Amino acid sequence: MIRLEGIQRVFQVGDETVYALRDVNLEIGPGEYVSVMGPSGSGKSTLLNILGLLDRPDEGVYRLETVDTTELGDARQAEVRRHKIGFIFQFFHLIPRLTAAENVELPMILAGVAPSERRGRVETALAALGLADRARHRPDQLSGGQRQRVAIARATIMRPRIILADEPTGNLDRTSGKDVVDTIEALNREGLTVVMVTHDPELGARTRRQVQIVDGRIRGDRREAP
Repeated sequence: MIRLEGIQRVFQVGDETVYALRDVNLEIGPGEYVSVMGPSGSGKSTLLNILGLLDRPDEGVYRLETVDTTELGDARQAEVRRHKIGFIFQFFHLIPRLTAAENVELPMILAGVAPSERRGRVETALAALGLADRARHRPDQLSGGQRQRVAIARATIMRPRIILADEPTGNLDRTSGKDVVDTIEALNREGLTVVMVTHDPELGARTRRQVQIVDGRIRGDRREAP
């Protein structure tokens, strides 16, 4: 499903050239549950941004379901991202003035889904995450765990094949964080591929595969025995 070949990403910071990713080769199959771990500044978030088509590599090829995404223009990349990839962020990134239902609905509006279909899908998604009674609440009227569940509903409303999670529990207390991880793992059991960046070794240990990245290079790739 995901194949990275010789990926490099370079940033110029003043007079210094910073290699965020160096010759990264990585394959992730359908339905895998993968954590990406490493110290701060190791390249984890840069890798996730490239996987999510939010950034482009300077060198190398990124194939998603056999399509060479590095050859796609911005508009086509945005279309692929909208329909195939869902994002869960540490700080939720909900729009403050919109209700929970409106935040979840937004990707479908951008994709041109008919209003009649949007309403039903939003109701189903929120109910599945125990948020039916919070549909009309704005983000500032929700707890951290509830906001993250709204973000998960938004991430999955377009029925993507891949979920990319960047420190999904980093802004939550332990109880709320466990609920969010349980929800993400339930999505994985339903067949979604999950790639999660985390600095938390306890959370990383829950995944069936752990990729270690240091100084922009993959230094370890451990799979759980079948």
